[in-house]
Amino acid sequence: MDPRLNVIDERLSGVEKIIAVSGGKGGVGKSSVSSMLALIFNDMRKKVGLLDLDLSGPSDNVILGVKDVFPEEKKGLIPPVVSGMKFMSIVYFARENPLTFRGKDYSNAIIELLAITRWGGLDYLIIDMPPGIGDTALEIIKVVKNIEFIMVGNQSKLTLETLKKVIRMSKEAKKKIIGVIENMAASDIKAKENKLASFGVPFLGRISFDEKYESSLGNLDKLLKTGFAKDLKKIVSNNPEVF
Repeated sequence: MDPRLNVIDERLSGVEKIIAVSGGKGGVGKSSVSSMLALIFNDMRKKVGLLDLDLSGPSDNVILGVKDVFPEEKKGLIPPVVSGMKFMSIVYFARENPLTFRGKDYSNAIIELLAITRWGGLDYLIIDMPPGIGDTALEIIKVVKNIEFIMVGNQSKLTLETLKKVIRMSKEAKKKIIGVIENMAASDIKAKENKLASFGVPFLGRISFDEKYESSLGNLDKLLKTGFAKDLKKIVSNNPEVF
């Protein structure tokens, strides 16, 4: 048995709630939801950590405008504090270079990152998951206990098919699914046409397509004033029993 697995349990022992944001295909907005959810909880004066485990395409640092900060080495790695919340990502090690991991290298990197990161006491740890149902996603489900999932999707047939598999995989692993969030929602979709609401898990709400969101990336003040942020805040406030 890998001794690092026991270390992971210890590293996460001070975290009250672990929320993994997952989805079907890449590009559905799970990184945006992850980052904004962390910002919203931080704005609510909660102790928050954000962990970007999308090793092949980390982007939370771009969304948050993270620059020139690095973890502190002290019996592991202490994540830097970004606008009041702790943030850890593979970009601290890879910088702008592409990762050349193959097969088990991804799983090993995830276990290592989880084992060396010292989060301390947190109310929420938000994990930005890799897309789909590959080995990396399976590894995270296996090694992180008490993990709960938020699924992000849209009305695309391709997204819906993959999202069904992600939900099925999470249920088979006996992991709690908090619910589904629809991103980039079109205003003309009627409730009865909402396919995401028929997946057998709670439908939490919709985030409408926001033309101003892209131009707000990297600016936290502007991000929190976007329609995207307002819609996600409404989802959080409307579902206090799960958040």
